[in-house]
Amino acid sequence: MREAFEVYDVDAAGRRGELTVPRGRTVETPALLPVVNPHVDTVAPRRLAEEFGVEALITNAYVIHGDDDLREAARERGLHDLLDFDGVVMTDSGSFQLAEYGEIDVTTAEILAFQVAAESDIVTPVDVPTPPDADRETAEADLRTTRERLATAESVAAGDALVTAPVQGGSFVDLREAAGRHAADTDLDVFPVGGTVPLLNDYRYGDVVEAVLAAKRGLDPDCPVHLFGAGHPVVFALATAAGCDLFDSAAYALYARDDRYLTRRGTRHLTDLETFPCECPVCTAHTPARVRDREGSARHDLLAEHNLHVSLGEMRRVRDAVRAGTLLELVEARARSHPAVLDGYRALLDHADELERSDPVRKDGFRYLSTESARRPEVSRHHERLDRVTAPDRLLLTEGPRVEGHGTDWTLLPPFGPVPDALSRTYPLTAETPDRTDPAAREAAARGVARLAAANPDAAITIAHRGWRAETLDRLPDGVATVDLDARGLHGDSRAESATGEHGGDGA
Repeated sequence: MREAFEVYDVDAAGRRGELTVPRGRTVETPALLPVVNPHVDTVAPRRLAEEFGVEALITNAYVIHGDDDLREAARERGLHDLLDFDGVVMTDSGSFQLAEYGEIDVTTAEILAFQVAAESDIVTPVDVPTPPDADRETAEADLRTTRERLATAESVAAGDALVTAPVQGGSFVDLREAAGRHAADTDLDVFPVGGTVPLLNDYRYGDVVEAVLAAKRGLDPDCPVHLFGAGHPVVFALATAAGCDLFDSAAYALYARDDRYLTRRGTRHLTDLETFPCECPVCTAHTPARVRDREGSARHDLLAEHNLHVSLGEMRRVRDAVRAGTLLELVEARARSHPAVLDGYRALLDHADELERSDPVRKDGFRYLSTESARRPEVSRHHERLDRVTAPDRLLLTEGPRVEGHGTDWTLLPPFGPVPDALSRTYPLTAETPDRTDPAAREAAARGVARLAAANPDAAITIAHRGWRAETLDRLPDGVATVDLDARGLHGDSRAESATGEHGGDGA
């Protein structure tokens, strides 16, 4: 049992919790760890803590090790003193440089020993990131090397540090799952999903979700998961919903150097802005014109500060959504900001059965916001429960008023389908749904009716629907009769209303 990570709330596969390092420092998760380059003082680490509320940062041990002055200062004073930062310090090992340049001049044992000597709170071995589209032979060879380096990491005396076990495997989900299982079987502490930076840079968020979920299938529930290189706020909610707890990125600074301005919905260029659409201290104290007038580094520093504010603000929003049980609704909102996020969300919902296993059975509410809402784990869970529901001999499922002559009536609620009276006031059947139901919700409801009918083959079931299309009605079992309320001019939701209907497939 890994005691460093404690989970307080869960929503989908997202978690809100706390990671505690051996020196007693803690960080609330999910958390963004800003990358601090010891050679570039964009936002001083002390300011990160005091002005931005940053509890943890990440810096590159390989870069520090390669500089004689920094290396000796880190050994003598420790990274916290060197960086002037009292929070959690995580160090990377040079794997990014290995992926970029093909080789580095330090061994796993050497860089781990240096990180420990420099009093890093979370140390990282040199894993081998596999390019996303590498062939299987390459992915397997890289994975073997990474496993050897995890064995080296286990043998190193880590002292007062947590040690990471990166999970590789390229684009092969079976290798990712096996790598996660192997990593979880070690005595290491934090589990980064590696090799995803090229996917993130190319907006292949669906592939990122597949990689994370595959790793999660192999990892244990007590494993904190880190997504390397995920620093754009548009992806935080999605990646959290897939199960990531820690994020790191230099995007706040790198984007600023190109005069790019981060928002929760995407990226704008400074030259395109007439007004700042943000309430952070930078944007309330400056106009785009005034920032454009600043020289080089001064302009970039202001943009970096804004980018940090919006990124950290989004992470706080994600944590609150996990606590409130509204994470998937936040993901849906972000999915409407960029097609790549929508693709990632759809990939996530392809695994609704996996999400359902961790998703809470009780929340404050369910809001149907898009066609993707029909695929949420709450809907599939209700459909599974219908397998265990006993229907009366004659049952009317109605979207509106009661239709006489069809026995007991239950509500027909897209996307859930049949709602037994005993469950009508329970979550998620108290859902807020739009009056204008879309085809996806209706098709999901039809699947629910089919589940109930299959579990009760002797029941005579009729659905009273509001203008369902023929292709939706075709999803119903042959024995289910239909009444089109709209075609008969029957309106309203009151059970007190009544009308006469008959069995028959008269749906539009």
